[in-house]
Amino acid sequence: MTFPPLKDTKLFKPLKVGHVTLQNRTVYPPTTRMRNTIDGVPTDSVLEYYRERAVDNGGLLIFEATAPDFSFGYYSNTPIIKTPQQVAAFKKIVDAVHKEGTSISLQLWGLGRTADPSFLKKHGIDYVAPSAIYENEEKEKYAKSVDNELRELTIPEIKNFVKEFGAAAKRAVDEAGFDFIELHAAHMYLLDQFLQEVSNKRTDEYGGSIENRARFILEVIDECIKTVGADHVGIRLSPYAEVQGGEGKNARINPIVTWGYLLSEFENRAKEGNRLAYISIVEPRVNGVEIKEENANINLKWPNLIWNGVFLRSGGFLHEPYIKTIKESIEESENTIFGFGRYFTSNPDLPNRLRNGYELTPYERDGFYIPLSNKKYLGYPRYGEEKDTSKDDVVPQPL
Repeated sequence: MTFPPLKDTKLFKPLKVGHVTLQNRTVYPPTTRMRNTIDGVPTDSVLEYYRERAVDNGGLLIFEATAPDFSFGYYSNTPIIKTPQQVAAFKKIVDAVHKEGTSISLQLWGLGRTADPSFLKKHGIDYVAPSAIYENEEKEKYAKSVDNELRELTIPEIKNFVKEFGAAAKRAVDEAGFDFIELHAAHMYLLDQFLQEVSNKRTDEYGGSIENRARFILEVIDECIKTVGADHVGIRLSPYAEVQGGEGKNARINPIVTWGYLLSEFENRAKEGNRLAYISIVEPRVNGVEIKEENANINLKWPNLIWNGVFLRSGGFLHEPYIKTIKESIEESENTIFGFGRYFTSNPDLPNRLRNGYELTPYERDGFYIPLSNKKYLGYPRYGEEKDTSKDDVVPQPL
């Protein structure tokens, strides 16, 4: 794959993001890789993976989606930031990244109805969501077969989730040393499930109107602002994603209305002195693992009319045909940082390759989710080097 060198574009000009000045505007967005222990503790391989991508970088790495605790839902071998061991492991990773002069954010999520009801059952955890609405019939049958049916969260449970998000943010920033936390309010995970009408049929203060459906997200934002400060907080949104039951452009209410309200609330907080560090918005053309061509022409300039802070744009920039116009995309964007997820998995030196127009190593999708394995995880080459497979059969160990 060829593309023009980007060294003379805005991508390689510093930008202040929250309380940090990034040396360039390249971002490794969060990518779940399942190389943590079954108890949610990051491993030595995870540390090496992020350190590899921090070397000669100077931009921002966003650590993969992490749960505040088991009650938020859990996928096997994904990280949790709750126990002293987990927090200490994260601190080692953060210290390694900072030593290389690169910044790092931690994405926090809850799963809601996307969780595995069988796994939750084994751990004595209820299968909960904003409303007892399954993503599809198959998920409903599965939940019933393992005797852990989806139920609606109670208001006290919602209030507790708000507090736990804030507590997790504090552990991440104050104890582990992350520069930011990013709330995962995209792709129909818990926060997004509250916002979207299709998954939220509540009749109380958390359902019905856009204002009510946005309430949970805003309460979590406010709690995180209270615990770590607005300039340490980011959030990820996907207004047009049609994954895991999300409706995107097909929703009854236009995404501009729903997410426009949310952005206006963030801007209102900014005017009161609490501007978030950044808002990450997934490009409309990205639909899970697919590029949805019919969404490629959706105009995503409207968020800039509402939010005056930093945006993080990500989704398909290094894929054909969009890589041909990547320079134009970068130059037309003010106060914007850019995420490159899939190609960062196979190009630890991605910023250098983008700077100089060097050929990219293809990513290997079949290696994305191999639990607790170094295969197709560590050892990808920097430009001009050979791939190192010497650690492929080494079992990752908890930090």
